[in-house]
Amino acid sequence: MIALKRRNQILVVGYSGEHCTEDVSRLAFEIGKEVAEHGAVLVSGGLSGVMEASCKGAKEGKGQTVCIIPQDDMVQANEFCDIVIPTGIGFTRDFITAHSADAVIVVGGGVGTMIEVCVAYFDAKPIVALRGSGGTADKIADTYLDDRERVRIHGADSPQDAVEKAFSLV
Repeated sequence: MIALKRRNQILVVGYSGEHCTEDVSRLAFEIGKEVAEHGAVLVSGGLSGVMEASCKGAKEGKGQTVCIIPQDDMVQANEFCDIVIPTGIGFTRDFITAHSADAVIVVGGGVGTMIEVCVAYFDAKPIVALRGSGGTADKIADTYLDDRERVRIHGADSPQDAVEKAFSLV
């Protein structure tokens, strides 16, 4: 039997649609495109905002997206999702998205983003936060989440820098 090499899976998290500015959407789009151009699978929460923008970027970069949504109906996913996993468990799905990633890139974000980051941190997964994107990303860049110092959260200054750092840490 021939073993196929598994592609890296990069989770992009951040603001949902109602909190996502055009500038942040542009940053997320660029990150998604970079992830695809590096040959990785983009993992997403599959809804709007940073999730949709990063998926759209991945599709433009000829990549593949896996979207893990909180609803039980696949039609709730954004149009740039290739594979939709409807969990039906609400935002508890944040645990599944984080566990599904080899590394996490944070673009802005609020409390839902922080949940995904905390799960990844607990799992000691590489985390990169895009400085200047606001919210959670700006609060956690270049820090540890607690005194255990499980994983240093690396700050990045551009979408390209964020993706390069994520791949260097995987």
